[in-house]
Amino acid sequence: MAGHQHAGEAGSSHQLPAAPAGPGRPGPSTEKGDVVCYYGNRGDPKPVVLAPGTYGLSNALLETPWRKLCFGKRLFLEAVERSQALPKEALVAQLLDVLNNEEAQLPDPAIEDQGREYVQPILSKYAAVCVRGLDYGTRTNTVILVDADGHVTFTERSMLGTDPSRWETSTHEFRLKS
Repeated sequence: MAGHQHAGEAGSSHQLPAAPAGPGRPGPSTEKGDVVCYYGNRGDPKPVVLAPGTYGLSNALLETPWRKLCFGKRLFLEAVERSQALPKEALVAQLLDVLNNEEAQLPDPAIEDQGREYVQPILSKYAAVCVRGLDYGTRTNTVILVDADGHVTFTERSMLGTDPSRWETSTHEFRLKS
């Protein structure tokens, strides 16, 4: 799982994937009985049970078909495909690179429709996986790796203040309780 947080205006969308586990939970599950759900401050007010698979999340609802989301999801899947040959630290670095990709994915009618009042140079910043703006943009990247034995590596990279050239990275490792 990889994701970012944006700094911005009040009312912006923030979603939270959640993984409640245990018997009696509705929907698809793993062999261990884990169920992964998604919920946020937009869309369905109840957690949505997710089937096994890969999902894209941007500053909108899960799987919103923005070009930047589809592009980021493709980069993510490519990194995961190469991951078998990589040490854990290299995989985390590659996933952070995915989250910091600033290539504008234009034209994107969905983003352009939302920002009709903005000029094209501003829209191109919002159309990248990693948003860099003066008052709005990516401020935190998170990569969570969970192996088959329940070992979790949680890496978070956060911008220091408002300077996009200064970041702090911290990693925490722990084991999930069975």
